[in-house]
Amino acid sequence: MLRNVIEKLSNMNELMFCNTEVDPVFELGAVLKYFRNKKPIIFNNIKNSKIKIAGGLYGDRDIFYKLLNVDKENRLFRFMDAIANPKPYKIASSGPVKENIIKANIDIPKMFPIPKFQEKDISNFITAGILVVKDPETKKFYTSVRRFQVNGGNKLSALIVSPMLTEVFLNLEKQNKPLDIAIVLGYDAYFLLASQVSSSTYGVDKYEIDSALRGEPLELVKCETSDILVPSYAEIILEGKIVPGIREMEGPFGELMGAYSSPALQPVIEINAITHRNDPIFQVSFPCREEHVSNGLIREIELYNNMKNQVDVVDVNVTEGGGYRFNAVISINKKDNGDGKSAILAALGTNKDLKHVVIVDPDVNIYDVQDVEWAITTRSQANEDFVIIPNALGSSLDPSHSIKKVTDKVGIDATKPIEDKNGKFERAIIPGYENIDINRYFPNFK
Repeated sequence: MLRNVIEKLSNMNELMFCNTEVDPVFELGAVLKYFRNKKPIIFNNIKNSKIKIAGGLYGDRDIFYKLLNVDKENRLFRFMDAIANPKPYKIASSGPVKENIIKANIDIPKMFPIPKFQEKDISNFITAGILVVKDPETKKFYTSVRRFQVNGGNKLSALIVSPMLTEVFLNLEKQNKPLDIAIVLGYDAYFLLASQVSSSTYGVDKYEIDSALRGEPLELVKCETSDILVPSYAEIILEGKIVPGIREMEGPFGELMGAYSSPALQPVIEINAITHRNDPIFQVSFPCREEHVSNGLIREIELYNNMKNQVDVVDVNVTEGGGYRFNAVISINKKDNGDGKSAILAALGTNKDLKHVVIVDPDVNIYDVQDVEWAITTRSQANEDFVIIPNALGSSLDPSHSIKKVTDKVGIDATKPIEDKNGKFERAIIPGYENIDINRYFPNFK
């Protein structure tokens, strides 16, 4: 899994190595943030630890596409096909992740170099861990990226917010039963993307989606202390239970949009076994960029599917500046003058988190902020083309939502009118510009 990714990144000349000693408290996060968590880095020299750290692996959208063997043009259809046509996984008797098995004297902060990222974070946090649970009724496996606050010894605090996970845990808690879990570290792009598919929306086994994405069965092994299956080629597996009837204060923690989460009582995980590869690599993500790149790709699928029944959608971009969650730019083939407004309504009705949406024509590059700004400037008027919906449902990850627990939403119709008799909206072009080879004029230009 991760080691294969590292080899691919190296062959792509996308991998950096840091041999200078780095403190996991603040310093490591500062290095990752400098590169906006978009540059894959192997930290070979971690202060007070012999374990290497891999960070920034999946924060760049273009690199992520290459690791998934997709491109911008076919990604939506490849992802939709995997969700619609899940494939079986396979179970092995053992695997590399079983090279070391630890069941006693577990002290997580002593065993692994777990970072503390930002000034007011209450503790060190595992940020790249993927939580695995098995539905007691359906026996399906669900995975999701969660943050895990390190409380010392073998204990973590878990922020569990997904409807499926919360329901399963609370139902067991009523019976005074724990929920078996595993936390996976050291995975590849397929495993990450599969974890972002909504269990409550699609109801599919995440491991089967992974198998469909990668084009071959995901190889799994059984945990030491439960019947949960985990990737046999992962770097590290933490096995444990979410304990009933116990809550500890979790947070503050520097979240997605650069603000701190509010402290709140959350369930506690007790880790009772750890398995890992020889010379394990500890995986880190600066909060909370990597899973939100992949999460944004899944949101693009949902937006595309929801809107295609209303308008002719060309492409969808859930943007980086909005945390791959709050803002979207969508291009459509406009056939009627009401299509822009219909697209706004369809988009904002897809997901409560979406806050701002801009609708543009196909001649606008939805991945180019300057081009989108140009379209808003030249093809919209606020009194006619801005749609404002006050006091709607939003997300607690938006600090401005937290004030009144509601969010104002804005849609901008930046499409040109169907009829343009005078050519006012025609873009000036240079014939052959798209085919120019600038290296012909400047041979050393990169």
